[in-house]
Amino acid sequence: MSDLFHPEKIKLILETALLTTQEPLPLLELRKLFDNKLTPEALRQHLEELRNKWTTGGIELVIVAGGWRFQSKPEMQIFLDRLNPSKIPRYSRAVLETLSIIAYRQPVTRGDIEEIRGVSVSASILKTLEARGWIDAVGHRDVPGRPTLFATTQKFLNDLNLVSLESLPVLEEIGQGN
Repeated sequence: MSDLFHPEKIKLILETALLTTQEPLPLLELRKLFDNKLTPEALRQHLEELRNKWTTGGIELVIVAGGWRFQSKPEMQIFLDRLNPSKIPRYSRAVLETLSIIAYRQPVTRGDIEEIRGVSVSASILKTLEARGWIDAVGHRDVPGRPTLFATTQKFLNDLNLVSLESLPVLEEIGQGN
């Protein structure tokens, strides 16, 4: 067996790649590190072992919609903010309501959003969400006027640490503060 395929060497290569990238890496990309000679199942097993190795530190290996990535544990953020205070964008209630409707009902048109919210949706709200990379136009409804259909993006899922839309909280849970 080649030294490249020694389990510790595989984990070292994966760890290095994941620690030095800015974006999550999907299995397809990670397989390239090994000339696609590792099966997805074997790769997942090595990633799980690597995830277990990092359980006691301030960093964790997680899987999100875009793939695998290292990130700081949530409880470490308070300390990291002392070095680089994060300027969390503040979004209006209208922007957040619109994003929620798109996330839970996608794909939706502007008219669908207006019907659910009961008020008109300004173009600036949709532009704000598109600029953030959280929504995108994904097509047109096949009705007169062919309105644009909007859906959330992989960036939305990655930014919220979600693997898929099924990871969103159930709507009933939101109102109960769970």
